[in-house]
Amino acid sequence: MGLIYLNNAATSYPKPEIVKKVYMDALDSLPSGQFRSAGIADNSDIFGTCRKRLASLMGIAEAERIYFTSGSTEGLNAIIAGLKLKADQVITTVTEHNSVLRPLYNLPGIKGEPALLPCDENGYVEPELFEKTASSGKYRAVILNHCSNVTGAIQDVKAFGEIAGKHGLIFILDASQSAGCLDIRADEWGVDALAFTGHKSIMGVQGTGGYYVRQGLSFTPLKYGGTGLDSSRVVYENEEYEYEVGTQNAPGIAALSSAVEWVLSQGIDKISDKERVLCEHLIKGLSSVNGVRVIGQEPVSRGPVVSFITEGFAPSDMAYILQNSYGIVTRAGLHCAPLIHKHIGSGDKGTLRVSFSYFNTEEDIEALLTVLREILA
Repeated sequence: MGLIYLNNAATSYPKPEIVKKVYMDALDSLPSGQFRSAGIADNSDIFGTCRKRLASLMGIAEAERIYFTSGSTEGLNAIIAGLKLKADQVITTVTEHNSVLRPLYNLPGIKGEPALLPCDENGYVEPELFEKTASSGKYRAVILNHCSNVTGAIQDVKAFGEIAGKHGLIFILDASQSAGCLDIRADEWGVDALAFTGHKSIMGVQGTGGYYVRQGLSFTPLKYGGTGLDSSRVVYENEEYEYEVGTQNAPGIAALSSAVEWVLSQGIDKISDKERVLCEHLIKGLSSVNGVRVIGQEPVSRGPVVSFITEGFAPSDMAYILQNSYGIVTRAGLHCAPLIHKHIGSGDKGTLRVSFSYFNTEEDIEALLTVLREILA
């Protein structure tokens, strides 16, 4: 049995051939820094091209308001800090990743605690709960995880956006798990700010990603430094800030641009349909394996993630056995989302997680099921 990779919610693998080629070509070319030099003539606007493709992928009209970072962790920190949000001004959910929770509890100047909306056993958060909390008038913003990296549950973003707009709240969407594999309509849904990463379903390389903040929000940078535009300016006035400083990851952004183009060429519907079929195949197969309990077994709407628990084995032990004895790569633990587990009944050791990409097959699933039956027999 060759390597079977089922940990795409962490980092997708393998990458499309075009992504690898563009990345290597960028490394072999003269360096091209944003605004700093012309670089290669046909590669001088990789940043602008990538922004336009990302805008098309995520339903954003203001492509110029997309800013590149090392990933969605930096993006979420930039959004929370840049909007000067205090924790007690924020509504969020127990499904959130630590990239949301830790900034809310630890950034300088943070005070109090956010309002935490609970989820059901499948990982869903009812919009009605948000409506009730938002109607108090005490909050400035809501942060929502589009797709859970633990259960795969897809939240009703449109409903959240409508409620946020009704109550005048800034609506921040964490699209880390959804960008590249699920339909995103940021403008249509009333999203004010959004963070995404390049190395998951978008199929780019690690260390790439970014965030979007709509025009009109008062927003300060997380970092200050060189931009190559106007080096004579030391003090920013009238909030004419610049949000991308230092030497940008040009090879990574070139690869990200080609990855987004590849995703768009395949079609989000085609990608999500294939991954949904894989999830359904796995859940059906797990139902016939003694000693397995699927977490969030009946979500109405699911991204390419399935979590389960195996009787008699801690998730970390099972993941170790699968990888080191059978060459099947999964992920075990709390998945950097510590608050969801008491709501979905997975306990303090978390779950064993399988997550798909477009390149996985039903043969991969059958191999996993065969091994689980063997181990648990």
